[in-house]
Amino acid sequence: MPAGPRPTGPKLWLGPAAVLAAAALLVTGCSSTHKGSGSSTAAGAATTAPAPSASNQTEQDYQQVINQVLPSVVQITAGDSLGSGIVFDDKGDIVTNAHVVGTAQTFTVTLANSTKPLDATLVGSYPQSDLAVIKLSSPPGGLKPATFADSSKVAIGQITLAMGSPLGLSSSVTQGIVSAVGRTVSEPQTSGSPGATIGNMVQTSAAINPGNSGGALVNLSSQVIGINTLTAVDPELGNSAAPGIGFAIPAATVTSIANQLITSGTVTNSGRAALGVTVRPYFDANFQPAGAVIVSVSSGGPAAAAGLQAGDVITKINDTAITSPSGLTTALAGFSPGDKVTVGYQRDGKNQSADVTLGTL
Repeated sequence: MPAGPRPTGPKLWLGPAAVLAAAALLVTGCSSTHKGSGSSTAAGAATTAPAPSASNQTEQDYQQVINQVLPSVVQITAGDSLGSGIVFDDKGDIVTNAHVVGTAQTFTVTLANSTKPLDATLVGSYPQSDLAVIKLSSPPGGLKPATFADSSKVAIGQITLAMGSPLGLSSSVTQGIVSAVGRTVSEPQTSGSPGATIGNMVQTSAAINPGNSGGALVNLSSQVIGINTLTAVDPELGNSAAPGIGFAIPAATVTSIANQLITSGTVTNSGRAALGVTVRPYFDANFQPAGAVIVSVSSGGPAAAAGLQAGDVITKINDTAITSPSGLTTALAGFSPGDKVTVGYQRDGKNQSADVTLGTL
């Protein structure tokens, strides 16, 4: 089903595709000395401050995870834009967001332990789930693929670390928790991305900024639980970033799509539910959005098997009202192939319903 306008709800911006140039930072040094600070003992005699003595298990856990996972997170340059990526295997395949690669075919990649850019080319992109794979042209030895988590074990309250290149600052780490799971989020359309509605996303309070897109959201077992993709904006604050509300594509979706792109360059099993219809907006007599009218039905698909026809106006999926194509996309994103739903529709002005076993997008 073609993507429609973004549905009403939290406004989101891509975690983002693009940082137009690496951030330039002004750093000022503080030369003043405070009495009793330990920074000097007498005129002209300076001592070295002792190393921090305080430590705790959580801090050690953080440092261990960073040491294990950060070498697997890379910076990607696509034209004038910067983003992040994750080393997927030792053959040089790197998984990232589709909106990071955009329409580019060639890229430069900088590994966490190197300042030398490496050439890479596009393996495949699947914008419907905002995922893509690129491949290093000459993979160096010692690549460290990331370990991906079991998405079903991700739970609210788990500590997370977000790794990537926010604002072009490579190998940066922020921390937070998993603040929700199972979110369905719609991306806006941009020049480099057609937009997508993605289900089952992981919500996190870890800071995600422009340039973090495609980077890793990691648990304290040094496993990638998702790819950082979006952050919310607050319309009441001029669409500025809403602190602590970011979203990551779950690991299960990442590995499934990446493996298909690496194997064949295409995706034949998205893991996402579909009705097998093409739709367009429908408006009532007052010119208000009132459903998604079916333009065509895929032969042998779920809708066809349930008796739906071109011209039918879909108005409900189970108890969820459908007023637009994008509303239909969002509703379906909450289901899996094989799930059974009741589709409410109008035919010749009469309300009807049909039980449909969903197929695969």
